[in-house]
Amino acid sequence: MRSKYDTIIIGSGLGGLMTALILAKEGKKVAVLEQNKQFGGNLQTFLRQGILFDTGVHYVGSLDKGQTLYNYFSYAGILPYLDLERMPQEGFDYICFGQEEIAYPHAQGYTSFVRALLPYFPKEHEALEQYITKIKEVCDAFPLYRFRLEGSYNQSWLEQSLTEYIKSLTANERLQAVLLGSNFLYGGVGEYTPLYVHALSVNSYIESAWRFRQGGSQITSLLLRELRALGVELFAENKALAFEYREGKIYSVITSQQQKYIATDFVSDIDIKQLLSIAGRTHFRPAYYKRIDALTPVAGVFSLHLVLKKQSFPYLPYNIYWHRDSSQVWQATHYTTDTFPTTYMLSMNPPKDGGTYADNMTILTYMNAQELSQWESTIHTLTAPQGRGVDYEAFKARKAQQLLEVVYQRFPKLKGCIVAQYTATPLTYRDYIGNPTGAIYGYEKNILRTRQNHIMPQTHIPNLYVTGQSVNMHGLVGVTIGAVLTSMALLGGKIKGIGE
Repeated sequence: MRSKYDTIIIGSGLGGLMTALILAKEGKKVAVLEQNKQFGGNLQTFLRQGILFDTGVHYVGSLDKGQTLYNYFSYAGILPYLDLERMPQEGFDYICFGQEEIAYPHAQGYTSFVRALLPYFPKEHEALEQYITKIKEVCDAFPLYRFRLEGSYNQSWLEQSLTEYIKSLTANERLQAVLLGSNFLYGGVGEYTPLYVHALSVNSYIESAWRFRQGGSQITSLLLRELRALGVELFAENKALAFEYREGKIYSVITSQQQKYIATDFVSDIDIKQLLSIAGRTHFRPAYYKRIDALTPVAGVFSLHLVLKKQSFPYLPYNIYWHRDSSQVWQATHYTTDTFPTTYMLSMNPPKDGGTYADNMTILTYMNAQELSQWESTIHTLTAPQGRGVDYEAFKARKAQQLLEVVYQRFPKLKGCIVAQYTATPLTYRDYIGNPTGAIYGYEKNILRTRQNHIMPQTHIPNLYVTGQSVNMHGLVGVTIGAVLTSMALLGGKIKGIGE
């Protein structure tokens, strides 16, 4: 049994670590429990043949002075120590379709964003200006996005359709597809995705876009350093298994290490469906449990990580978003065996030597959980290293080759540059991150179910709170803001150093 804490955080993704840091800065005695060997959730990285790969974060936005993450990471004390590379201002993302040579740029800065696309859409200047104005308007409507504690957003913002807005903006279907071309960032579903999800996601990168020279896990390392300095206790390989209750509240959490951790309050940064399974459905109103159970996960992802031969393939300081057909930017998850993949994102970490040639490449595409049904009972992590069998490895190899054959169409020279390749499926994300289907971004935001999908930090258990991407916006910005919301609920609304 451990000594009593003010707050125990269950899960160490960015949401859990930021919540722990805020509470510790406010004088709370805090502990963090993590089921894996590594802290960090989707911020985790791994090494293959000495090359660093990211699992979930491939670039980051809004880190220029005064921008969203600049403010929050400054508050956290980690901003000066981040090792960053600014992506090209004239184009940090390029949107591509089929076998066309054209690559449409998304540029940094609102004026530059419009200017970069005008040569391709000379008659759409007004539409592009209106698009940028709307993006800023939506972001301004969410106070915490602008580092303000005061104020609240209007519920109607959650109900505006992205698809309807884009169609009302312009009749040019190619421009519509270009503006929506990076929708892999939020796993959108055309008829359901709200405008605000798109706006909060893309605005961050339009403001400023960066890559991590030492991978996204440096955020975790820096936050852990700050947490230790604040006296936060960190416990890895301690999976929460059950709660002990007294007088209608949680008294302690029992972990896989047969430890009992006692606290006044508990914050969950694990998948909310997993949380309800641990907490027990009898502690929640039936309507609430049913609502959570009905949440729809976003699509899963198949990841292909490549180690490249030295001095063989140029380093691309930008990302490629490719779609098989510009008329089907929303249809990427509706693939068949013959059409896989219908989309991909191609990204690189800066090369170790800082030179002009790449030593790595990551290619991501959607993968449906149904394809993995025969292996869904298997588990494979560092702490459970047994494999899923030869059939699974053969399946991954086939998918990797299908994906590469499509990528070769745009980058034929890549074919002779690969030293080794490593793959991950939604099952990998499921085992390490905890979402039941391995969804990369948690659960869908749906304009038709805004009240059902909107989950407050408080739960029906008086001293149990939730944070993280399964209940809030995903991504570095969304999860960070979610941690602030949860901390405000615990602290009564005020946080020293934020919004002042």
